[in-house]
Amino acid sequence: MSSQVLGGIAIVDKPAGMTSHDVVSTLRRYFGTRKVGHAGTLDPMATGVLVAGINRGTKFLAHLTKADKRYKGTIRLGSATTTDDREGEIISQAKPAAIAAIEDERILQGVADLSGDIMQRPTAVSAIKINGKRAHERVREGEDVVIPARPVRIDSFKVHEIRRGEGFIDLDVDVACSSGTYIRALARDLGEALGVGGHLTALRRTAVGSFSIEQATELALLEEEPKFMSLDEALPLCFPVLEVTTQEAADLAMGKWLEPRGLKGTFAAVDPEGRAVALVKEQGKRLATVFVARPSTL
Repeated sequence: MSSQVLGGIAIVDKPAGMTSHDVVSTLRRYFGTRKVGHAGTLDPMATGVLVAGINRGTKFLAHLTKADKRYKGTIRLGSATTTDDREGEIISQAKPAAIAAIEDERILQGVADLSGDIMQRPTAVSAIKINGKRAHERVREGEDVVIPARPVRIDSFKVHEIRRGEGFIDLDVDVACSSGTYIRALARDLGEALGVGGHLTALRRTAVGSFSIEQATELALLEEEPKFMSLDEALPLCFPVLEVTTQEAADLAMGKWLEPRGLKGTFAAVDPEGRAVALVKEQGKRLATVFVARPSTL
């Protein structure tokens, strides 16, 4: 089975101004296949890590969508927008005196209050589906969209620099969080808590699970050299390794189950030649496949 047929994972450094779907369409052209998908949307304004699946790699993406994320961004305090970022229309502007009165200590306390396990109301202009239609489509059609708050986890919310300007305060921040967290919503909620409004002016995703920005390739460079990380590399990078025999690997490739081994969680089953065969998980009295990287039918 050739690596091209098997496919893998392309770690793209998404440029600003493109949607995640735009990137997928571009990769389909670069790699010469319709089988391309991504593991988590980035807004057009945002840059950074976009994990894309190529061929068989698209089937692996479902096991990456819940991965934790890391971001670098800039929050502007002093005004709120319709989209909670700089691309929206300004809907409120605080008075300069109110902004100037906010001390650094209040900002840092507000950040601390938005750390840990919190309930977050996703931004209305988002890709979340409501009755089959994405929220941002409903907003553009004139609907008043309010998405219920949901639990998210903010592992780290750090302010690296506070810059004060005429009528605004900019915060350069790092955020490590659970999947499903909206950094735009963090900016909005911090601004609301301080009484002056807030929105996001810059965002760069620096990691998705085990994939970091250091591994990412600029989209334009992939046109010159369409390269991706093989599933043999990707599965052990994302999950602990379970070494299996050649016969066990063959069984897993056919979707058969193995005897349980007292394992907890998902493991990457790797054969003696170092090939990732499948993701496996104990289910009752069997060690079953949850994703087959090298199916015997290919």
